[in-house]
Formats: sequence, C-alpha cells, structure tokens
Amino acid sequence: MLAAVGARAAQIYQYLLKGDPRIEEYPLMVSPVPMTTILLFYVYFVLSLGPRLMDGRKPFDLKKIMVVYNFALVFFSIYIVYEFLMAGWATGYTFQCDPVDYSNSPTALRMVRVAWLFLFSKFVELFDTVFFVLRKKNSQITFLHIFHHSIMPWTWWWGVKFGPGTQSSTCRCPKLSKTLS
Repeated sequence: MLAAVGARAAQIYQYLLKGDPRIEEYPLMVSPVPMTTILLFYVYFVLSLGPRLMDGRKPFDLKKIMVVYNFALVFFSIYIVYEFLMAGWATGYTFQCDPVDYSNSPTALRMVRVAWLFLFSKFVELFDTVFFVLRKKNSQITFLHIFHHSIMPWTWWWGVKFGPGTQSSTCRCPKLSKTLS
C-alpha cells in the first residue's frame, strides 16, 4: 500500500513538472519546489529569523534604498500593465472566456513573458516585508500582509505554469490600481 501511495505521489509530481512547455526555460518554472522553498524561507525570516537577528540592534535607515525600490516597482508595474495590454487585453481578447493561446505566435509568447514578469514582480515584492523587519517596523508585519505576500506568488506560479494568458491574466488588473495608489 505504501508503495502505491509513493507511486501515485511520483505520478502527480511528474504531472506538475509538465505544465506549459513555453514557460520551462524561465527561472523558477521547472518545479514548484524552488518557489515553495523561497516562500517558506520568507515566512520563516519575517516571523522568526529576521526579528531575532534585529534584536538588540538599531533599525536600519533604508530611506534612500526604499525610494529607489519603490520607484523601480512603480515603473516595472506600469511596464507590466502595458505589456498585458499589448499582449492581448487591448489587442484581441474578447473577455468572453477566451481559451488560452498555447501557440508559439509572437503575441502568445509575449503574454507568456509578461505573465512570468508579473510572477517575478511578486517575488521582488517580498522585500517589502524584509524592509519592515530591517527597519523594525514590526507593527506593519501583520498576518494579512504576510499571507498576501506569500500566497500571491505561490498561486500565480500555478497559473503561469499551466495557462498564462487570456482570462487568467485579467485577474492581474489590480496591479494597475496598486501601481497608482
């Protein structure tokens, strides 16, 4: 029985490795293990390791770094929204349950690329919480904040791995509102 469970687990893992072949060459997209490891370390760092390392130390002054970081994220987010528009939102999607375009057309590949860029931006945004830890702004490290920053990359990894494009990409529209706020 244990062998059957192990065999079934191996089958499921092999299925998870397949996904959309167009995304295989992108960083972190071969397997869910590296992405999950990064996110587990993130949660461990912001809840345990980081506060312990900062115990007895002065908060870091990260104002200049954070200004550069925030401006870079704003411009990156604007670029991502622009790319989503050019890859389909404004150039061909009907918003009536279009199927994912699994072709290798330039437009489909552009959508794959921007879907991965969006996912990558979620990993970059983990630094929001790291900055809170280093600045000893522990009151800003809430359950909701950690949950949001850890679950967003994890859930979007699956979407990018198995179906980047069409309706799955329109859920990313809040990116624009976050950029402008």
